[in-house]
Amino acid sequence: MHKRIEGIIPVMITPFGGDGKIDYAGLSRLIEWYIANGCDALFAVCQSSEMLFLNLEERVELAKFVVSTVDGRLPVVASGHVSDTLDEQAHELSAIAETGVDGIVLVTNRLDAARKGGSAFLDDLGWLLERLPETLPLGLYECPAPYRRLLSDDELMFCARSGRFSILKDVSCDLETVQRRVKLTEKTSLAVVNANAAIAHAAMLSGSKGFTGVFTNIHPDLYKWLLTEGEKYPDLANELAVFLALAAMAEPMGYPKLAKLYHKRLGTFEGIDSRAVDFDITERFWAVEALLAHIETGTRQFREKIARLS
Repeated sequence: MHKRIEGIIPVMITPFGGDGKIDYAGLSRLIEWYIANGCDALFAVCQSSEMLFLNLEERVELAKFVVSTVDGRLPVVASGHVSDTLDEQAHELSAIAETGVDGIVLVTNRLDAARKGGSAFLDDLGWLLERLPETLPLGLYECPAPYRRLLSDDELMFCARSGRFSILKDVSCDLETVQRRVKLTEKTSLAVVNANAAIAHAAMLSGSKGFTGVFTNIHPDLYKWLLTEGEKYPDLANELAVFLALAAMAEPMGYPKLAKLYHKRLGTFEGIDSRAVDFDITERFWAVEALLAHIETGTRQFREKIARLS
């Protein structure tokens, strides 16, 4: 049985330089920022990392760099299988496995990519499991792109009972579903970790083992406090939960470029280039910088409230 990978797990963003290549200096600063802000693990090479816009060589080098920079300070998991055919996916996942990551995350919509239904998902999964290292923990990711493919209860339990899986990044965005999945997997090695900010606090109280939504790129430390201390201070936790849910409503304003703009304001990145978002978000979404300033202010105010508790 593998050790669980849980807690506050950022879906890492990828900075790019003006030349269009990965900005590894900026990425190094970002990794240190994650660690300084209390993150428990890092999810590299995911949708937020723009994996659909990276070639395999870039995905592999990205994972290698994160593993090397983290240097064992916390677990690193990665995905990176974006192809339709199982042969290509096995090649992609094997390449990621060789980077030294602590776990490989399987994207649910890549299994039964042709959407045949029936047993196709489990058939494809079984085929891949035979070709992936048995000693490396696995995860599941209900990635929204190119489409969201939620697991059925039977599929979830097959994975949980296999002993191969350590985490489900739950993208159901539905509290009842999270609660049911927590109950289904409570005696297995698989941790259900919610990714939706609107239900983050309630999901934690229901047994979700952390948070892995996109705003872990903005204020992961506040989610960490909510997870570890929120039950002790219910009034402040409820107030914080409302702020976090409302702040996360900014996601449609050009994420992941939105998060890169935030980190440019912090000094983490020099630019906000993105392959996934090719337009000027400040032009399309008026007052987005003013909104980020309010999020910064709210984040600072809650940090101050938390600090006064000690």
